[in-house]
Amino acid sequence: MGNPSDGFFGKTISISVRNFGASVTLYESPELNIEPQPQDTNQFRSVYDLRDAVSTLGYHGGVPLLKAAIKTFVDHCDREGIRLANRNFSVRYNTSIPRQVGLSGSSAIIVAAFRALMAFYKVEIPLPILPNLVLGSEMDELGITAGLQDRVIQCYEGCVYMDFNRDTMQQQGHGNYEPINPVLLPKLYIAYDTDLGKQSGKVHNDVRARWLKGDELVVQTLADIADVARQGRDAILNGNTPLVHELVNRNFDLRTKIYTISERNIALIQAARACGASASFTGSGGSIIGVYEDDAMLNQLFVELKKLNARVIKPFIN
Repeated sequence: MGNPSDGFFGKTISISVRNFGASVTLYESPELNIEPQPQDTNQFRSVYDLRDAVSTLGYHGGVPLLKAAIKTFVDHCDREGIRLANRNFSVRYNTSIPRQVGLSGSSAIIVAAFRALMAFYKVEIPLPILPNLVLGSEMDELGITAGLQDRVIQCYEGCVYMDFNRDTMQQQGHGNYEPINPVLLPKLYIAYDTDLGKQSGKVHNDVRARWLKGDELVVQTLADIADVARQGRDAILNGNTPLVHELVNRNFDLRTKIYTISERNIALIQAARACGASASFTGSGGSIIGVYEDDAMLNQLFVELKKLNARVIKPFIN
């Protein structure tokens, strides 16, 4: 809830989902070497194979993410006066996170890279600061438009309520991040479109430009979306599942006031709601999340969303 107000000094509630993951393996070697994975190939069977690969994985694969993470890590250490040991390494990544469907696959690779670098060089980075560095790797180095929400939850894990109040961010350099016991969460499902591929960084550009200009509709709608998260925090802590259900739907309905939603994404939302579940985007499209009532409703979600080539999972959160 609150998505995507994190990029606009708003508030969000997020979960980390252990059904998928990204890992980075880093070991000492004579020279610094980044090992490409199959998805980083520049060889294709045909023009159609290239098109499908770009649609699913983006243009660059994971190697630029690792380069950006390493550079940002070294820059941070320089600023903090941390002298890194004269050691080189080889690094490779692996990910099972579906790409380009709003499940934060890119930032997960960068978070894993930072953790590996911190362990290899025995450097400690304060937990509230780490998401800033991950976001900087994407925005400053790669030009990816994004917010802090995904990076915070991947660093903290579990379930976290985040307040990105502008004054707080300016004073302490990061937001206020409050863990919520995942046991308090209602029954949640996630569904993602197995055919949908897109680069999420492009989605925010028009709204951001309008927000920076002070567009009244955009500013107020994003404030309303942030307030959904505030209300959601209280509802979760009070065990008010019907209100959580209502707020998830409200989050998406507010989003439609300022974002253009594709017919395919709307179909996912409508199919889930027709089953009686709530539904909103996990990110910028391609995946949805919501509250369901019981196993019968969950089974109905499996059946109806499969018709749209969407896979449904029960998120494992801890």
